[in-house]
Amino acid sequence: MNRRSLLTLTAAAPLLQAAADSSGARAIKAIAFDGFAVFDPRPIAARAEAIFPGKGAELTAAWRTRQFEYTWLRTLTGSYIDFWSITEAALVFTARLLKIELSMQARQKLMRGFLELRPWAEAPAALQALRDAGIRLVLLSNFTSAMLHTAVASAGLEALFEPHLSTDRVRAYKPDPRAYRMAVDALKLRRDEIVFAAFGGWDAAGAKTFGFPTFWVNRMSSPIEELGSAPDGTGTNLNDLASFVLHG
Repeated sequence: MNRRSLLTLTAAAPLLQAAADSSGARAIKAIAFDGFAVFDPRPIAARAEAIFPGKGAELTAAWRTRQFEYTWLRTLTGSYIDFWSITEAALVFTARLLKIELSMQARQKLMRGFLELRPWAEAPAALQALRDAGIRLVLLSNFTSAMLHTAVASAGLEALFEPHLSTDRVRAYKPDPRAYRMAVDALKLRRDEIVFAAFGGWDAAGAKTFGFPTFWVNRMSSPIEELGSAPDGTGTNLNDLASFVLHG
């Protein structure tokens, strides 16, 4: 090799490395899922309507809002309690707010709904296709470990997921960066190698701000949140997510 060829290769080396980094190095290797991206919460609303006819929708909407407001306030104030406790506290408050008489029996029945979640119809097949393609799957959720274990076991999905990442591990709820960082630490991958699959628009924005490639499973066809951070992809179900990850 002459001196000119050596100098040419030396000068080109950084460009060749950059090209390699921008192709294989950025390949998606794992997906971290919010729990509701996989599990359907609608039966909880149906149960609320059955218990409180004509008031179920209002109760469920206000309960959900207060539930997540409590997670954010608990994180901001450093007064963490687990998601099961937050969910029950939010339910009690919402019933009082709406002047609904919440018996202990009704309270327990509504709370049990979170232990009886079923996956969205297309979820098992889509998850299996992703796993068969070599994509690692993990749940990264505000749910407690027990809630996640119960949902996954009852759906027969244990073999598809790696150990669950509950915010109980870091005692901080999403969208706190400590929550999203659990996936980086547990999977030992870079942020750009992990897609975060969000159910809520706020969660998609939080994950994107953290640095994950983000896919919003927008099952409710909601508008993008005005938080200055749009997801990299959107769809209405996990088949759309699989297409985004496997085919670009």
